[in-house]
Amino acid sequence: MREDGTSRSDRRRGKRVEADELLVLVAGGDQKAFEDLYALVSGPVFGLVRRVVRDPAQSEEVAQEVLLELWRSAARYDPGRGSALAWVLTLAHRRAVDRVRSARSATERELRMARRANGPAFDHVAEEVEAGLEREWVRRCLDRLTALQRQSVTLAYYDGYTYREVAERLSLPLGTVKTRMRDGLTRLRDCLGGVA
Repeated sequence: MREDGTSRSDRRRGKRVEADELLVLVAGGDQKAFEDLYALVSGPVFGLVRRVVRDPAQSEEVAQEVLLELWRSAARYDPGRGSALAWVLTLAHRRAVDRVRSARSATERELRMARRANGPAFDHVAEEVEAGLEREWVRRCLDRLTALQRQSVTLAYYDGYTYREVAERLSLPLGTVKTRMRDGLTRLRDCLGGVA
């Protein structure tokens, strides 16, 4: 409890309601409401993007893109489908994942071009051994997860299912699957951190 008598959950609920109201005003073109919404969500947006993208400069870029998209697409927000903050963070997560995929594709393209330029000097055997070792390490780390975490991560990342589809396949609430995914991915990250 703070001195004003509000608890942490009351403040969070207040921010959610405030963000919901502001986003509706932003959809109507209210610039002042956008400034207030920006101040309210820019920190959480940057934090989420930073965790996904990792590079500080690219994270700032992606966060700005998300906030610009927020201004342009505020009218698409449907209060009946969830809170404004959840909607904004979903936009941020999608944009951050897109940036990571784009960077990965660019790196892979550059590697393919370098392989072609270098010709037969590329050591396929060493590359295959290294890939095999990485697969084995990931398999060992997956084995350290709980059964539900492992199932959720495998369905989402190896079989390509969305969180909602994973929840349906496992006959579990979506929130439970999201929690297990988050916990499982955190444990995987910590386990795989030992590889480097």
